[in-house]
Parts: sequence; C-alpha cells; structure tokens
Amino acid sequence: MTLFSVFLPTGFGQEFAGLDPATAYRRLTDVAQAADDLGFHAVYVPDHLHTIPPSPAPLFEAWSVITALARDTRRIRLGQLVTSNSYRNPALQAKIASTVDVISNGRLTFGIGSGWYGSDYRGYGYEFGTAGDRLRRLDEAVQVIRAFWTEESVDFSGSYYRAAGGINQPKGIQRPHIPLLVAGGGEKVTLRIVAKYADACNIIDSPAVLEHKFDVLRKHCVDVGREYDEIHRTATTAYIPGTTDEEARAKVPPGAEFAYPGDLASYGLIGTTETVHTRIAAYAAAGVQELVVGFANPLDVEELRGFAAEYV
Repeated sequence: MTLFSVFLPTGFGQEFAGLDPATAYRRLTDVAQAADDLGFHAVYVPDHLHTIPPSPAPLFEAWSVITALARDTRRIRLGQLVTSNSYRNPALQAKIASTVDVISNGRLTFGIGSGWYGSDYRGYGYEFGTAGDRLRRLDEAVQVIRAFWTEESVDFSGSYYRAAGGINQPKGIQRPHIPLLVAGGGEKVTLRIVAKYADACNIIDSPAVLEHKFDVLRKHCVDVGREYDEIHRTATTAYIPGTTDEEARAKVPPGAEFAYPGDLASYGLIGTTETVHTRIAAYAAAGVQELVVGFANPLDVEELRGFAAEYV
C-alpha cells in the first residue's frame, strides 16, 4: 500500500506573495490541519531562507513551522524535504530535532540533504563550496546527528565537525531513534550515505528512473552490509488534475523541470482520475512506499480533500 504525504508550502515558491504574513501562516496551518484530518501520512516542508527567485514575498523558517504544527496537529507525521545541513551545526540540529520529537509526541521524520540553493548561502553568509564539499559535510553530519540521538556522550573528530563529550537529553521519544531521511539521487555518494546511515530516502524522478536508483541503493546496501528493506523509500511528485489528460498537461507550469527532472507531464500525477491511478501504480511498481505530493494549488484545502477522497 502506498502512503500519501503533502509537500506543504512555506513560501519558497512565492506561494504567499501578496498575502500579509499572519494570513499566510493561517493558510499554511489550515492545509496542515486538513491533511491531518484527511488521513495523509505526513506533511513535509522545504528548508530555505530566500524564495525562488529571491523576492520580498513571505517565507517561513522550516523548523519553526514544524514546531508550531506539532501543537496544531494531532496524528500526522512532520518533517522536512529537506533541512539543509549547511544552515545549522549538526550537533545543535540533533538537539533541535530531539526537542521537536518530544513536542510532537514522536511524530518527527528528520529529513536532511547537502544543500543546493546558492542564494540562501550568499544571502545569509554561509560558505557554499562545491557539491563535493557539501556532500562530504553531509556524510560527517549524519554520523554526528545519529551519535547525539543514540550515545550517552559523543566524541567525534572529523574534517568538518567535532564534538567532545557532547550530551543530548532528551533524545526524543521514538526508538531506537528519530527516523533519518536523506534526500537525493546521486548514485556514487548520496545513495551510499543512505545505505550507510539513513532510515529513509527521497528521490524526485520518473518511476523508470526511480527503479534504477533503487537498484543502485540495493547494491550499496550489499556493499555496506545493510538490509535494503530497512530503508523506507519515498519520492516526491506533483498533482495536477484535469477532465482530460491534455487539459492537465496544459496546466504544468513553465520551469517545472527545475524541480522535476525530464518531462513531468509524462510521469507525475497529472491527468484524469484514471491516469493518476495508473501513475500511482507505476510509482508503487518501481518500489516507492510513500509519495510526497506537491499540489498545483498548494493553499487550496478543497483540492486536498478531492485528492484524499479518491486516492488516500
């Protein structure tokens, strides 16, 4: 059975342009609470510091939103797709996550990635470096985070991060620890990090490509002595309904390939109800266990209700 989750807007895509911040936050909360009531598995938020492209439109900080939603929802899981490793020291990030897991009564999924949006880095004074630099930092960071969730005292000495006698209490509610999701489909480095350290992965691509990526992940698991089925496999997709497939395809926004590789209209949840059911089945056949859905109208609760009535 495929689980369905919601990609919740925080303003990164300028969803709140023209709204005052208080109204924007209420709309965000309305969507999260509707997802909670409608039986979605989780809501995930992006972690960015500037909109894309940079603008004065409202944009809320991801961890603050997740913490507030922990009190404003009842059962739905909460997470990030994904928090950027570069924005917070990993030891402090582990402490923040542990606190949020307690506040939410054990509903946090900790999503992390290496970071990619240069405007965030430049605007807030973070070192961007190369993709290789960011991936090497991520490899060390997830080790630090897991240690702060599982060890009584943490000593770590790496090329980028250090800890000497670090203590983190409480460690959260979930056992053996908060689920750690690593996002990205890089076959040589990212998926190997998933195999070594993660409890879940998230990849954005077509079912055919996802099937290949999961095969690569399976091979990494063999190499590191890990059971492949221990890793929860998630993918992000887009939902654009239509009375005909042609009508739905015409609604795919320009520039969608920036977030979704290739021809999104050929594999996303885009089209008639029958087409969407077929696409969901294709994701499941590729090995996806949870689909994180980005909605065409992400602040429209009625669109969420319609999707839930048909597919959840």
